[in-house]
Amino acid sequence: MKPARVRLGDLSVGFVDSLVAAIQALDRDAAPLLAQYGLDATRLGEPRGRLSIPRYMRLGHAAIQLTGDEGLGLRMGRHSRLSQAGLAGVTAAQAPSVGEAARMLTRFEPLYAHNYRGQSSLHEDPGGAWLRFYSISPYNRYNRFVVDSVLSGWTRQLGLLAGLRLPVERVEIEFPAPAYAERYAELFECPVEFGAAANQVRLSAQTLALPGVEHCPSTWAQLRELCERELEQLTRTRSLRERVTRLLGPLLHGREPDLGEIAAHLQLPTWTLRRKLAEEGTQFRAILNDTRRDLAMAYIRDTELAFGEIAYLLGFASAEAFQRAFKRWSGATPGEFRREQRQAG
Repeated sequence: MKPARVRLGDLSVGFVDSLVAAIQALDRDAAPLLAQYGLDATRLGEPRGRLSIPRYMRLGHAAIQLTGDEGLGLRMGRHSRLSQAGLAGVTAAQAPSVGEAARMLTRFEPLYAHNYRGQSSLHEDPGGAWLRFYSISPYNRYNRFVVDSVLSGWTRQLGLLAGLRLPVERVEIEFPAPAYAERYAELFECPVEFGAAANQVRLSAQTLALPGVEHCPSTWAQLRELCERELEQLTRTRSLRERVTRLLGPLLHGREPDLGEIAAHLQLPTWTLRRKLAEEGTQFRAILNDTRRDLAMAYIRDTELAFGEIAYLLGFASAEAFQRAFKRWSGATPGEFRREQRQAG
């Protein structure tokens, strides 16, 4: 069977720091857990060290089992620091305001985290902004803590930047209220809506304007230049095929995007995109099929998602259509492939 080439994503090993701090705050020893996942001091100190998203989710789930705290992600946020986001985080820490820091964290997110499900974003309006974390549904015991840690981490990080407890107007979360739901209101001190359309935090215009206490204009400008250079380098090394593949992941949910939609995202005429892909020796349909195949293998191998959920994430009309396609791609059913991967791993 052909192994999956597309990874579900990864993030900086710096994010392990807040998980370890949360475990230690509950008087548990994190060392055996880190050793189990091969996260020794050398690994955690790598300049561009990354941890795959599936491995991070398994690590978080194991930490929840170790501590018995289902809301461990919320606790992680309390121990979150901007420096854990690497160069982008250090740059955000030098921002002149909370709003500028939020813009840096979302714009330069590819420097410290990547997920085929999407990218975080800041949606501004005259009254303030929504700081939004992309959907990672369907939710289960392996990934709810990720949303918790991101939203609580943002409020902690931006509060430290402003030197106060960050005022939050509203928090919205995609998944239904968990057993520990009362802890959200205690943490965010604002209305919290579960079962919402997005994972996001609402910040007022006044909050966005709060000054950064560590801001130094020259340092801020220099760090921003470094981030822009890193991001440009990251983007320049991608072929058009890779850029199309990265766009497809978030758009596949429950449907099949077409060439025109991808061309619009790339700000290219449809015929130009078709021609440029032909110059690279490929076609949109081939990229779509390859992306679905590789993501399917990654989801089956690296997650506990049900096959019906995977079919939805890949834009198939039914679980049966997905099963037929997967058998055509790999020569095995999804169940056979998962069992073989578990036995081999």
